[in-house]
Amino acid sequence: MIDWLRLIGMVEIIDTTMRDAHQSLLATRLRTRDMLPIADVIDEAGFYSLEVWGGATFDAAIRYLREDPWERLRLIRERVRKTKLQMLLRGQNLVGYRHYPDDVVEKFVELAFKNGIDIFRVFDALNDVRNMKTSIRKAKELGAIVQGAVCYTISPVHTLEYYLKTIEELLALEVDIITIKDMAGILEPHRAYELVHAIKEEFKVPVDVHTHATGGLAVATYREAVRAGADYINTAISPLAFGTAQPGVQSVYYALDPDLRPSINMKVIDKISKYLRKIIEEKYLHLLNWRILLPNPDVIIHQIPGGMFSNLIAQLRQQGKLDKLDEVLEEVPRVREDLGWPPLVTPLSQIVGTQAVLNVLFGRYRIIPKETRNYVKGLYGRPPGRIKEEIRKLILGDEKPITVRPADLLKPMLDECRRVLVEKGYLEKEEDILTYCLFPQVALEFFEARRRELVEKPLGPEPPRRAVTVIIDGKPVVVGIENVSLEEIEAAPAQPLIPVQAAPLIGGQASTLTSQAAGSSRKFTGEPVKAPMAGKILKINVKPGDRVRKGDKIIVLESMKMATDILAPRDGVVEEILVKEGDNVEAGQVLLSIK
Repeated sequence: MIDWLRLIGMVEIIDTTMRDAHQSLLATRLRTRDMLPIADVIDEAGFYSLEVWGGATFDAAIRYLREDPWERLRLIRERVRKTKLQMLLRGQNLVGYRHYPDDVVEKFVELAFKNGIDIFRVFDALNDVRNMKTSIRKAKELGAIVQGAVCYTISPVHTLEYYLKTIEELLALEVDIITIKDMAGILEPHRAYELVHAIKEEFKVPVDVHTHATGGLAVATYREAVRAGADYINTAISPLAFGTAQPGVQSVYYALDPDLRPSINMKVIDKISKYLRKIIEEKYLHLLNWRILLPNPDVIIHQIPGGMFSNLIAQLRQQGKLDKLDEVLEEVPRVREDLGWPPLVTPLSQIVGTQAVLNVLFGRYRIIPKETRNYVKGLYGRPPGRIKEEIRKLILGDEKPITVRPADLLKPMLDECRRVLVEKGYLEKEEDILTYCLFPQVALEFFEARRRELVEKPLGPEPPRRAVTVIIDGKPVVVGIENVSLEEIEAAPAQPLIPVQAAPLIGGQASTLTSQAAGSSRKFTGEPVKAPMAGKILKINVKPGDRVRKGDKIIVLESMKMATDILAPRDGVVEEILVKEGDNVEAGQVLLSIK
């Protein structure tokens, strides 16, 4: 057996502060304008690379922050000249929650590289290497560095032999680095040593280890991984570290043996740390939840990754059911076993997590989102284990799962996406086409906001932060702005009272409030159909006067990033529709009536 301690030297650091750290701790809400002032300083710290893009940051930028993610990447690249930039790319899912055709994957990788990405960390939520081939091949053609990532999880099927077989498949695609991606912080120190040592001995390839501090194991895990020969480890800069994010580089540095420590400028790190502390206290403190800051040994059981945990809390709060969190955490491993032990990483973490929420709120598998059905059908790839037969039959009936590579069933999208944007007058640059392909509904809202100059401008003055009072059912309600604390709202200058119908809000918010107020007092002759949970109306499949049969799909509701069909409760005729596509609705809100 080779003694790797004689062959290894100082480990190198991949910094996650501008991507995974705030995705895990701040629900992906760190704004570009707060990254840019410190980007050139981080460039001087001596990191191997900076993870600044990908994951949920693309979606969150357009959905919640009204920022252009492509502009974020471009601006960071302008300021970071010495250090490599990298992104997290979900294989055939890219930065979305479903598979996209090969033409979209190839163009996305091309434009990400063009805008500044040097390293692509490519993974598939099911470790189905078929779903990684297109993006890896394209990145290699462009001359980028590719990290082939294996999602680490614990289950009866995820053995050492399983991981080595998956790594062998990745190396056949000529990836440059193997990444052990422990998204939930469950990689125990002795397992880290065992896995890294086996990879180095079997394949003699550079190894990168990525973990989270969720279970309190991360510093010890990194110490053992480095002792076993890991070439790279992933850290964040405290105070934007620990909890469900990566451990702080300051702590990890001193935890390592002196001869194995990275060549990092700790004075520069201290300067960055002070800046982060200041902006968190000023702008983001209200987004931190104590549950995601404390070590949670239960993560070994439920295996929920950091980004999913913070978003799960936000999603339950949106439904007014935060008190059900513990029940959901208990349900997650049951759903995971039902579905063949998928690793809990995006998009499978969202699918399993959302199904667990729905099971707790409405009964087990009483509501099944489209994404759960598509997973069971095989449209996300091969499950690691066997899906329970009773669950498969409940969801698919007599339909058989597919066995081909899912993307082989998809038609090219780029030309059609371009046509739509040109027709609507939204196309300003080539990257817009990719944004629309990935998130059509959210992208259109973003492009409309951009047209009205309501998007965030990272290099402009700080946008004003004000509260607006609107009247709903005769009562004044203070409406705040995202990323503004309650204290800021209360201290804001008073604004004139305006009727809710005139409230200049984005994305159908004003009409939602209007219809909600109207729906609460309206009398129906038919049977009202209500939203089972809070969410956004993605599609309305009927119009007043249409005849429907019980079980017909009448509305598609997006909730917790999943699409759920609202079914007709009876045969009849659509009497009245009280919402429109794009509206945000609350649980129990009347959507339409059938008589």
